[in-house]
Amino acid sequence: MRARGQWLWPALAVVAAFVAAAILLRLEGRLWMCACGKILVWSGQVCSADNSQHFLDPYSFTHVLHGFLFFWLIIWLLPRLNSNWQLTLAIAVEALWEVFENTKFIIERYRSETAALGYQGDSVVNSFGDILCCLVGFLIARRLGLRRSLIAFAVLELILIVWIKDSLLLEIVMLIAPIDAIKALQMCH
Repeated sequence: MRARGQWLWPALAVVAAFVAAAILLRLEGRLWMCACGKILVWSGQVCSADNSQHFLDPYSFTHVLHGFLFFWLIIWLLPRLNSNWQLTLAIAVEALWEVFENTKFIIERYRSETAALGYQGDSVVNSFGDILCCLVGFLIARRLGLRRSLIAFAVLELILIVWIKDSLLLEIVMLIAPIDAIKALQMCH
């Protein structure tokens, strides 16, 4: 019975995080899925109306990196916390980020200070994909350990910068202290 409780309560907490995120995202006005009426597993065009509307897109990889960051922070701050609860905490924090990221305040910030001029926010389906990507990132970082996950983080950041001219670190910079040269680099032509 004790073994089942080690995964049952964290699993129920994860389900609750997804349900709460869905409700809060809908209350914030996010659509369940793309207004186009389709749900694609992958939408690879950053400069299109499909970006952030389908299950996965190039920005999903930044959420994998969220998982890396959350792993590092949680093992540093809460090293004795059961590993199932560490993962659950990471998922809950990512779900909270998805809700905050899709508030009018952050959407307007993205529109005014980044190259995401037509950004309307994520669909609920895309937010679920982002939360799952964070989970994957957390598990990858746990498997790799600190040193190798730092290398993987840096490599993925570089790949994203070359591929989509954006990355998790650039997103943070552009939200906090925008740089015109980065914004110009990221503009869709």
